[in-house]
Amino acid sequence: MKKIFFSQIAVALILAIFIYSPCNVHAGALKAICSAAESFFCDEPSEVQKLRQMEIVKTDEGHQEYYFKQLTEEEQRVYREILNGIRNREEQFYLTLAADDSIDRTYHAVLKDHPEIFWVHNREKIYKTTYSDKNYCMFTPGYTYTENEMKEIRTAMEKSFQEVNSLIPEEASDYEKVRIVYAYVIDHTQYQTGEDDQSIAGVFWKKSAVCAGYAGAVQYLLEKLDIPCIYVDGSTKGSTEGHAWDIVKIGESYYYVDATNGDQPDFLNGEAAQLKEHKTIIYDYLCPFPEEYEKTYTPSDELEVPKCTAKDLNFYVLNQGCFEEYDWQTIYDYCKMRLDNGAAVVRFKFSNQEAFDAARKDWLDDGEVQNVAQYYMKLNGYSQVEYHYGLLDNFYTIYFIF
Repeated sequence: MKKIFFSQIAVALILAIFIYSPCNVHAGALKAICSAAESFFCDEPSEVQKLRQMEIVKTDEGHQEYYFKQLTEEEQRVYREILNGIRNREEQFYLTLAADDSIDRTYHAVLKDHPEIFWVHNREKIYKTTYSDKNYCMFTPGYTYTENEMKEIRTAMEKSFQEVNSLIPEEASDYEKVRIVYAYVIDHTQYQTGEDDQSIAGVFWKKSAVCAGYAGAVQYLLEKLDIPCIYVDGSTKGSTEGHAWDIVKIGESYYYVDATNGDQPDFLNGEAAQLKEHKTIIYDYLCPFPEEYEKTYTPSDELEVPKCTAKDLNFYVLNQGCFEEYDWQTIYDYCKMRLDNGAAVVRFKFSNQEAFDAARKDWLDDGEVQNVAQYYMKLNGYSQVEYHYGLLDNFYTIYFIF
């Protein structure tokens, strides 16, 4: 202790001499000496000290940054440090925190808020170097893609956005914009694992991804359309695999959007699947009834997500295809109306298990669907018809495809 004490006194005396003799010391040299003395006393690298002194930017243009707002002030500072380091593709950089939980939480917040930083996290490992009893660390993210590949991916991202934008009518509602983005991502992406499957690069560049890529792509496109969209990750009931989806804000309400599950239904197979009119998007995962969606998917509790309660923008509610009670004639008339309007796919849902079970027994177990098949043949002048049917039990939905 004695040695350290005298060393500190010596530095203080030298600093005092220079302060009282400014005419003999260049201003830049004085500043460097002061900085060195400050570093000595606080025992932190000068880079870390500068980071601590920087103002925390509260907003980032073009991004909602929903999760940023949940962080402590210290974590918000680290959030900016991580985001700046990744955007600049720095191989390693200091963070002004060292606690694992805080850094993990903050890093995950950055990734969820910013799908456009596709060159990080795509199955790449991250490293963190800590120092004994110090409240800072060195952060080393794992990067993917060369500069040329990044340029290609960004070009693909912009091309996709322009394609989506061209599909949106001038007076489109926010719901219609969400529906168009949902359908676009589904139509242009194959669910498939691969090197690029965890980010939007998979969707826009390779046209294949898993749930993380789908959810990030929806978020990226909707944010560019000024629609609040939150990336959510969590668990799937009965599975050890995680899942990712989105929550969108339309008006004053929040809705689930899960493009990963919206692709061509599994029950459509055989030769019928080749018919253009049978190309079907599953709209059950666009603004589903919250209590039905939550039977299967639970968000991670690391960061909070808003509660979804509204049902008014559910696809079936909007298209008069949701029924609270089962009545044979009502369903038959609805099917005829859909076929009269040129549909080859008839779908409807019920709001409860009892009505769904009654309809399933009549139409599928007891064969009442034959009545609709006969109407379809008469309407189109066919002597026979091949049809498929399918169920989405978790949403109480029945599909007939002719």
